[in-house]
Amino acid sequence: MQFFCALFLMCVVGLTVSCERSAGSSPASNTLSAKASTQQVFQVKGLVVAVKPREKTVEIKHEEIPGYMPAMTMPFDVRDTNELSGLQPGQRVEFRLLAGDTEAWIDQIRKVGEATNSIPSNSVVRLARNVEPLQLGDALPDYRFLNQLNREIHTSQFKGQALAITFLFTRCPYPTFCPLMANHFEELQKLFLKMGNAPTNWHLLTISFDPEFDKPEVLKSYAEMHHYDPAHWTFATGDLEDVTAIGEQVGLAFWHDGNGSISHNLRTVIIDAEGRVQKIFEGNAWTVAELAEEMAKAATTVRAGR
Repeated sequence: MQFFCALFLMCVVGLTVSCERSAGSSPASNTLSAKASTQQVFQVKGLVVAVKPREKTVEIKHEEIPGYMPAMTMPFDVRDTNELSGLQPGQRVEFRLLAGDTEAWIDQIRKVGEATNSIPSNSVVRLARNVEPLQLGDALPDYRFLNQLNREIHTSQFKGQALAITFLFTRCPYPTFCPLMANHFEELQKLFLKMGNAPTNWHLLTISFDPEFDKPEVLKSYAEMHHYDPAHWTFATGDLEDVTAIGEQVGLAFWHDGNGSISHNLRTVIIDAEGRVQKIFEGNAWTVAELAEEMAKAATTVRAGR
């Protein structure tokens, strides 16, 4: 089994590097031709929530961007940390957003007025289970959802398979957030189905935290856009109480801003074949190769004494 994993991972690294170089599946290696032909430019206003020079990001509660994205709170990448000089939480700003198919960033950040000491709260009241955060090695509780075919599913039905779970909402257009999560899963599916020595006991589960809009028919359409194989990839949503609970257990935070928009962070979780948490990817910096490596290990996990 160890020999199989080593051989498989060697193939994963080779194929994934080749794939990313040719298809541009990594945001760091986007094709210039695509960027040149599809890049959109917007002028945006917002309120600074947090400044993170080390991560080259600034979190901004921004106004609606007509024709592109509703108002929400999210981190934006900058390419030059000098753009962040002098910014403080509570500072109102104007900036330019450049968004392509696979990457986006902001520049020309300009302060508008003086910083205030208060930042509007994003908290909302909603029902949620009383749940504890999951640690590595913990068993994933059984959750019930509705899939893209309008059928009930349970997370427990995937036991015996390596399971990758990610979260998104289909109306999110920002290329390094929800679309990237779906694109990475699509690339993994393509990789595993193409490789002759790939594990066969694996599944991908994409959960929407926008159940009011992401009905089964919407999820099915979104899934088809990403060429999903129903035997290996499920799109689902469910009661907001359940979606919130599983999200909170893995560190996912999302909230509705009261104007139809949703702000959120990112989490992707790997569950091993015994139904236990193996890995939690935070944010969007992970690669398809890293995901493939974790899934290969998860598919062959047999714990001592079992």
